[in-house]
Amino acid sequence: MKVLLYTENEKMIGKSGLGKAIKHQMKALEENDIEYTRNPKDDYDIVHINYYGPKSYALAKEAKKKGKKVVYHAHSTEEDFRNSFILSNQIAPLFKKWLIKCYTLGDVILTPTPYSKRLLKNYGIKNPIIDISNGINIKFFEKNEELGKKFRKDFGYNKTDKVIMGVGLYIERKGILDFVELAKRLPEYKFIWFGYSPLVFSTKKIKDAVNTKLDNLVFAGYVEPEVLRGAYSGCDLYLFPTQEETEGIPIMEACVARIPALIRDIPVFSEWLIDGVNVHKAKDVDEFEIKIKQILEGKLPDLTKEGYKVALSRDIKMVGKKLISVYKQVMDGDVHE
Repeated sequence: MKVLLYTENEKMIGKSGLGKAIKHQMKALEENDIEYTRNPKDDYDIVHINYYGPKSYALAKEAKKKGKKVVYHAHSTEEDFRNSFILSNQIAPLFKKWLIKCYTLGDVILTPTPYSKRLLKNYGIKNPIIDISNGINIKFFEKNEELGKKFRKDFGYNKTDKVIMGVGLYIERKGILDFVELAKRLPEYKFIWFGYSPLVFSTKKIKDAVNTKLDNLVFAGYVEPEVLRGAYSGCDLYLFPTQEETEGIPIMEACVARIPALIRDIPVFSEWLIDGVNVHKAKDVDEFEIKIKQILEGKLPDLTKEGYKVALSRDIKMVGKKLISVYKQVMDGDVHE
């Protein structure tokens, strides 16, 4: 069995969560000794498609004509497309129709969480849908004290600074507006945001937010994984005010690094991240403000050990075993949801 891992526009999406998910797939297959190729011209038995562009659609159609099996990975939904870029809300209904057209080419559809699976089912999609986590590289994101110290030194933080980090593209859905508002409200803490997307596609509100000038706020842009690893190890709180996700890889990275995490209370997290058990949650900016203070002042319990257990269950080795199971089911023509 040979798998074609195909990703259209990989250069464009390489710095996003989807880019990380694809790297996790490659590593998962390598660690489980599954032969794969990235070249559509090679011979293959199964094509595993990670994107919804026209080239991906055409490849899936061609593969089906040749009798190849198609695994379509549904990383995107109408819901997480909204509140992203200029005009995203206006074109979201058309985007949904296109996603359905693409995804229904799959002999099986993969999606990261039970939540995103329910969304796709509600679209009326009848194809088999299986939820498999995008996974996390446990070894890489383990807490590293030396890298944590380097992060604080490189970004000018001293030992007593309380540093709050966020990760995501420059889109409203990721919660940047609340992140900036919290930095304004809490000048006693340091806020730093990692991630980047071209502001030319962003709304005016996001452009204004990213250009906010505050002594305690830094937009660090895109950084190499090693720097991000150091940030997780060296900060005091991971803040994830995202409004919608299909999974949310950064929260898993934070859990591996065993740092306190405060996330927005939204449906995608309800079944695997539990408020007061393995993370802390807040519903709005006022509650975020209260809980940030409580966490950093030691008035809320440390949940990092339980958060780490959640991350372990999503190790890329486990993801690889699940992928192999799906591939075998597809090849046998007997897919079980």
